[in-house]
Amino acid sequence: MQFLKKHWSNILFVLLIALLLIPQTRLPIQVFIQRLFSGAPGTISKEKQDTLTAYNWPLQSLDGQSVDFSSSSGKVIVLNSWATWCPPCLAEMPSLQNLYNDYGQKVDFYFVSTEEAKTLLQFMARKKYSFPVYIETIAPPAVLQSSALPTTFVISKTGKIVVKETGAADWNSNKVRILLDELLTE
Repeated sequence: MQFLKKHWSNILFVLLIALLLIPQTRLPIQVFIQRLFSGAPGTISKEKQDTLTAYNWPLQSLDGQSVDFSSSSGKVIVLNSWATWCPPCLAEMPSLQNLYNDYGQKVDFYFVSTEEAKTLLQFMARKKYSFPVYIETIAPPAVLQSSALPTTFVISKTGKIVVKETGAADWNSNKVRILLDELLTE
């Protein structure tokens, strides 16, 4: 008993390391930690905002239909690049689903992945997510390219990129909702 009292922090540390080495427990721990430390995304100052001018970007829906990103020109867009194996992506998905539940009829949402449709469909069914997922068939326009996952953009009706967030964020925050409401009234 004396040994446990004296070395409890070392034992806890070794246990945590062991759990992180086991693949079945590593992912949930990483997702939990990402959620714990994610906050609301920040906006880009007006003078530093890029403008999306070329909306031509063919995508494929999970049922194999062609979808052209250009159909969202002139609309408020939330674009999320993600993967099913990415812990920060998984960490922010519940907040994105909640945002989609409330704004899906007003804002165009694109959840874009490079994974196979079967993998994405299984993930969506297992997690009970309903947001629209698309498969990237070619690289996105230059201003929407990123090497980090997840990367999420919020684009105004005029094509201004007002948010470019890499890593997990809390998308269901009041800050994001106020921003979307403002963009919708422009």
